[in-house]
Amino acid sequence: MIHTSYWRPRVYPFNGDVAPAQIDRLQDLTASSTLNREKIREIGRDGIVAWQKKIPTTRVTLRQYEYGDLEFYRKLGNVANSRTYVDLNDFKTSMVDICGFKTDDNGTFLGTVWYPKLRTAGFGINIGDPQSLVERTFDLVGEDETILQGTNEYFCYERFEASGGAPESFTVNDAVPVADPDNSGQYLLRVVRVSGSTTTELTYTTGVASGTTYAFSAPSTLTVATTAGDVIKVYYSAATFAESNIFVNNDTDAGALAAEACSIYLYVAADQYVYKLQSVGIDVSFDRADYYEIGNDEVIQRGVREKTVTVTLGRILDAYTIEEVLRGAVTDYGKITTRKYDDNTTLRVKMYGNSEKTSFNIGCKITDLSPTTLDAGVPLNDYATRNATLEADNLTISVTEATINA
Repeated sequence: MIHTSYWRPRVYPFNGDVAPAQIDRLQDLTASSTLNREKIREIGRDGIVAWQKKIPTTRVTLRQYEYGDLEFYRKLGNVANSRTYVDLNDFKTSMVDICGFKTDDNGTFLGTVWYPKLRTAGFGINIGDPQSLVERTFDLVGEDETILQGTNEYFCYERFEASGGAPESFTVNDAVPVADPDNSGQYLLRVVRVSGSTTTELTYTTGVASGTTYAFSAPSTLTVATTAGDVIKVYYSAATFAESNIFVNNDTDAGALAAEACSIYLYVAADQYVYKLQSVGIDVSFDRADYYEIGNDEVIQRGVREKTVTVTLGRILDAYTIEEVLRGAVTDYGKITTRKYDDNTTLRVKMYGNSEKTSFNIGCKITDLSPTTLDAGVPLNDYATRNATLEADNLTISVTEATINA
């Protein structure tokens, strides 16, 4: 059996020269593949004539504890490690592979499950109650799930920097590539060339490599037509691999950030700290525009038609601070009516490494929020509650407090 202690997750960004990384503080991952097969029948015949095999759909959801690091957001957005922030535009055309490396209780490596070319369909940040840990959730969508096992059990990645050649050869040597059992004569799962801001997936050729193709001579010689400064990313399967390249315990970052170490501010004319909050939910949804074409079973264009950010603030009713901020009014303003609420509120969520809030770790900012619903709860023999839901189309996450304050 495979215990989750030995299910080691990694993420591999597709676009750009962005390195893979392990996924830290992951609490659960679920995946569901729908094969999208349609029965073909005909009049005069009892039974199925055939099945039409349409392009599958695979959804992957992940839940992480918030630990004050931007790394996984960067990988999902395919942005460089040097970036101190991400915003929603980073997720429009980005893609990642996610792999789970599986080992049984006896320490025997069993194989890798590979979810290629996943796009971000949405994500969330949730503070469930005043004593909870902050959580992140991610919803990714793609087409395929591939299980690598037997002599192909390890998913391997290598990166090369090109000096420029037509063609240029590279030696794949982190492991020995094993032939792809589905594609005769091929040893590599994918080869990608990054040239400036352009990322191109190359196709295999048995001839001379061109600007859109690559050649491979077993056991280890890859040939690609390059220009100086190109980065070549190579993905393949192997029978053996150094497992130290897969997962190393992260004992540096926080185990998780707690609700008590968070500060929530609403802003119209000035920042107003929000007291008595019981929960904060931030949900991002992308209306994706991922297009196919006739004659091709791959996504050829990727984009996002619309971005929706929904914020839900739940609190025990003690004062009408939120309503005053949404109204743009001073404390104890004499009359607050729903018709007068502003539509340019800013929410700042700051997360610190301790309850004294002396070390800022990570935060998010949402501007131009408009309230959509406010509801009140008056339960029997309990305290009244008040929830507010707001909506916008932007969100910035940063590990720099100045960015959140700006």
